[in-house]
Amino acid sequence: MSRIVFAAAMPLAWLLGVGIQLTQAALYRPSAYGLACAGGLVLWWLARRGTRWRQWLAPAGLACLGFGIAGWHATEHSAQRLPAWLEGADLSVVGRVDGLAQRAPGAWRFVLEVEEASHAGRPVPVPRRIQLTWYMGGFAADRASVSARPRQAPPLEPGQRWRFTVRLKQPHGASNPHGFDAELWWFQQGIGAIGHVRAKKGEFEPRLLDADAATPVDRWRQRVREAILADVPHERSAGVIAALVLGDQSAIHQDDWEVFRITGVAHLVAISGLHLTMFAWVASAAASALWRRCGAAPLACPAPVVGRWAGVGCSAAYAVFAGWGVPAQRTVWMLLTVALLQQSGRRWPWPLVLLAAACVVTLFDPWALLQPGFWLSFGAVGLLLAAESDTRADGAARRPAVLGGGARVEGALRWAVGHLRSFLRTQAVATIGLAPLGLLFFHQISLVGFVANLVAVPLITLLVTPLALLGCLVPGGWWAASALLQGLGTWLTGLAGFEHARWFAAAAPAWAVGLGLAAGALAVMRVPRSAKLLAVPLALPMLLPPQPRPAAGEFELWALDVGQGTAVVVRTARHTLLYDTGPAYSGESDAGERVVVPVLRAWGERRLDRVVVSHRDIDHAGGASSVLAAYPSAEVWSSLEDEHPLLDAVRHHRRCEDGSAWEWDGVRFEVLHPGPAQRAPPLKPNQVSCVVRIRGARHSALLAGDIERHEEARLVALHGARLRADWLLAPHHGSKTSSTADFLAAVQPRVAVFQAGYRNRFGHPAAEVLGRYRERGVEVVTSPVCGAYRWSSGQGQCERERRPRYWHHRPAGP
Repeated sequence: MSRIVFAAAMPLAWLLGVGIQLTQAALYRPSAYGLACAGGLVLWWLARRGTRWRQWLAPAGLACLGFGIAGWHATEHSAQRLPAWLEGADLSVVGRVDGLAQRAPGAWRFVLEVEEASHAGRPVPVPRRIQLTWYMGGFAADRASVSARPRQAPPLEPGQRWRFTVRLKQPHGASNPHGFDAELWWFQQGIGAIGHVRAKKGEFEPRLLDADAATPVDRWRQRVREAILADVPHERSAGVIAALVLGDQSAIHQDDWEVFRITGVAHLVAISGLHLTMFAWVASAAASALWRRCGAAPLACPAPVVGRWAGVGCSAAYAVFAGWGVPAQRTVWMLLTVALLQQSGRRWPWPLVLLAAACVVTLFDPWALLQPGFWLSFGAVGLLLAAESDTRADGAARRPAVLGGGARVEGALRWAVGHLRSFLRTQAVATIGLAPLGLLFFHQISLVGFVANLVAVPLITLLVTPLALLGCLVPGGWWAASALLQGLGTWLTGLAGFEHARWFAAAAPAWAVGLGLAAGALAVMRVPRSAKLLAVPLALPMLLPPQPRPAAGEFELWALDVGQGTAVVVRTARHTLLYDTGPAYSGESDAGERVVVPVLRAWGERRLDRVVVSHRDIDHAGGASSVLAAYPSAEVWSSLEDEHPLLDAVRHHRRCEDGSAWEWDGVRFEVLHPGPAQRAPPLKPNQVSCVVRIRGARHSALLAGDIERHEEARLVALHGARLRADWLLAPHHGSKTSSTADFLAAVQPRVAVFQAGYRNRFGHPAAEVLGRYRERGVEVVTSPVCGAYRWSSGQGQCERERRPRYWHHRPAGP
């Protein structure tokens, strides 16, 4: 075997070992990972001292080491999880605020480094890092104490030591197909509990113990953020500047985020791996250019060496000032590894350089392999390195040999044209080459991204970011950066307004993803044109992946995991219905934006035929605005009053009434409630919930909304045996006021699904209600335990059971 193959096998073996450990559903004992590391070292020793064929024991040893070290990291993080017996208890904790607190409407969100904790006067084991929300009103987890909370937000600053009374729970996030894995994010950040501050006066009143415990960097970051938000007159530009300088992405307005995502420039306004890599590249180029003009200095130390380490140093300083987050850390390790390999004096093939850097990153952060930012950063660096190697010779050829007279002007023009061509090609390479990764992780690509980045990349990288950083020291820098951002915002908003500004593609199977990645590589490599043409057919399965749907006469149900609320997707052969849209989580976030729309797009749903909003409660209608913004042509059926503001954005609205029915693809839908006697106010919202019955060729389902015992009695009296259904969305999330014995006797469900939040304040589902279902032999499914629940052809599957991982929370069943 060639030395190149063997050299590539070493880092690939390490990454394979790490990857295998990341697929574990449960962790082994710590001793097992210790044995794996010891076995890896033994294999390495045998490979170094044996015959030639034994050299292949070295990759096996590295695979064992990767597996063992990743497992050791995982064991350390798992030990920092809140004990279940402390969930919901009032705990007294003392700790310091870690990093910049995030201001949200009516609340502060921050991470607390815990120094001590107690319950009822006794010390208790609490994770070292916990994430807290301090509500000032509005959306609160404990509304009983909202009235006692102060109206003015306290001055939360990095490094402050506080004593809080808190209620904690184990990190538990939504589990939906193709959704964001919040539990992995918490696990990777070392956050072992989440909760909220109890802010009543008296024994629960928070106390500031030390206002000056912050490090100098933390104090500077806080002062800079306050100065940016106070001095920059344009509020939305100020938010982008704070994100570029400090990594404070929460300061960016939600509308701006949407424009950035549509135009494909979001990576430029967040301090991600790609952002730091570009910053290091610019700093390196600038340092090299300046060093070459320092007389005899390049003879003592070559300019490329100075530029290389200047880039690493500047990016590391930038990462520290921006908060030293996990993405920033792994990018700095990557850049440092690349610099060390280049400094060795050997000519390393750039693929080996990237593999070595990936090994160093995963040594400190094994879960980086599961992050889109990791793959986008390494993909971008690889593409830039490939483009640089292709254009280096051309750049030398374009440099004029004579610099006098007319040749000086001609040389300057040739230099400018050459660099413009290089920039255009690099941008095209990055746009096309990273498109398959964008489809893989986000199920969309920006069709205006190339044009948008032609302006945004040089403007933000070369002007806005340096001016924003310079503004920390020199007055006027932030104003200049704000003016440029306002102009860029106008340009990007115009591009985002195009009807077909981005392409959505459903999640593709593994084989289609592999073909798509190959197509992206072929499109950017220097290969014959005939070979490049192969990229088109290779990319089609990923751009237009096959999406199975139910057969005629059949339907499938998805009870999405939206927390305390309801959202159910019903799919037939050619139609899609959404029953309720989930809750609003805060004034800026709702289940429609965070769960429902991403899931529908990952399934390739370009059209949503009908949305049924059962009633106006915020846990059912909270996500409707986001859903209708994404699918404006959807017809809406609801029990909303005519004056409800949501109806202003609805093109086609019809009121739910008993007797209404329609048929799609051999599946019949019937509205059973409310009847003519039930109308909106003065009745309560729950009393007018839309109840929909679905009947296919072999199975049936009943979506019961938030009806309670009186409405259940009406349905039993009017419809009797017609209520019978195989699948039941439990009324009112399983509250004590619903699921009466008569109603269950009429429905006779085989499966009952309870959509409720983990440890919700209402106590849903109630134990006595669950008992009534179990007495009848009904299979009970709850969202906290199951995640999203898919039911098709009489069979169900929980999302949490489909791909379990050791960092996933496993709450006890109801």
